[in-house]
Amino acid sequence: MTSKAEFLGRIRAEIARTRGLGPAAPSVRPGCPRERLEVLRRELSERWRENLERFGRELERVGGVLHRVTHAREVPETIATIARERGMQRVVAWHPAALGLDMTAALAARGLETTTAPEAAGGVTEREWYRARAAAADLGVTGVDLAVAETGTLVVISGAGRPRSTSLLPPCHVAVFDRGTLVESLAQAG
Repeated sequence: MTSKAEFLGRIRAEIARTRGLGPAAPSVRPGCPRERLEVLRRELSERWRENLERFGRELERVGGVLHRVTHAREVPETIATIARERGMQRVVAWHPAALGLDMTAALAARGLETTTAPEAAGGVTEREWYRARAAAADLGVTGVDLAVAETGTLVVISGAGRPRSTSLLPPCHVAVFDRGTLVESLAQAG
């Protein structure tokens, strides 16, 4: 295992060998961040369709599949279709408060065994129980904190009701997000 300093040193050495790149420097903090944020939100709302198409193309380049729905109530049927197509039965999902959607009953009605994460972090026993359920699950359902169109990247932040194991342990991950989560570029994410 290498140290952080060695790791960063190797990155700096590789960057130094690349032609055309200037030295790294911290970003300048904008003078009026709230105003810039409002302009950015307005621009993104005007171009969300184009951004979503780009996100879908980039997501497919890295092996993902974009499924679009017009309303949140359609999400359980889409998840059930994905599970059915892949022969999956066991689903783990973030807590409904963290996901912004309670699908447990709807997925159960479609024949899927669904376990939701506890709302709070809980004790060691509860975390171990959920982690074991996630490891045995066929499909994990999470929300998304940020979707980046230019790279097809999903940013998923763990926390209470949002265990990392939901997206990492099952062989299939379904990430649910709305257009307010979508940004054009990594620069906008920062």
